[in-house]
Amino acid sequence: MDTIKDSNIIRNEPVQTGPVSPNPVEKQDQKGFWRELLTFILIAVFIVIPVRLFIVQPFIVSGESMESTFDSGEYLLVDELSYRFTTPARGDVLIFKYPRDTKKYFIKRVIGLPGETLEIKNSIITIKNPDSTSTITLKEDFLDPKYFRPDIRPDNFTITLKNDEYYVMGDNRLSSSDSRIWGPLNKSFIIGRPIFRLAKFNKPTMSYPLPFKLIGLSKIGPFPGKVNY
Repeated sequence: MDTIKDSNIIRNEPVQTGPVSPNPVEKQDQKGFWRELLTFILIAVFIVIPVRLFIVQPFIVSGESMESTFDSGEYLLVDELSYRFTTPARGDVLIFKYPRDTKKYFIKRVIGLPGETLEIKNSIITIKNPDSTSTITLKEDFLDPKYFRPDIRPDNFTITLKNDEYYVMGDNRLSSSDSRIWGPLNKSFIIGRPIFRLAKFNKPTMSYPLPFKLIGLSKIGPFPGKVNY
């Protein structure tokens, strides 16, 4: 329809001997294109990029240190904003820079809070708060017995945390590089916490050619792995 209409307009106009001016419809289309492009750029600069850099970042779990809570290949969205206004609680899952190599990112669970004294005997954790004479013994029923084997890897030690330190451990206690090995985590290394789990990435095969697969519905959702001690 547009092509026929344009032909009729041209045919009814007198023949021009001078330079032909650009079609006003084309001018309007060009203005609309540049306006939309500018709008897209402004949205990217002032909304998308800041959100990506300072509020939410995607991470993919690599390794087995948090099994069976988190499996290798799972895709997580990580909240980088909350801990600017609050502090991590016991049981929170953290994403942080590995203190011995800040180019690497680790995922672990908060066990001990700043100022607390942790006593671990045969992998059973007892915590003393500096403001109280009472102690608490952590009940970690959520741990998979397959990955919690004090008979294979018994932990026995006592440590007091500084006011800016957290004690973190992987849920797979048999195969986790955590505070038991490299010490407490300074709060300056904390990136954020996972707020949503989406999918699990894997290598495509002949039987399943897609690079990812949806994990069980019970594992998809907000605040994955959160535990309240």
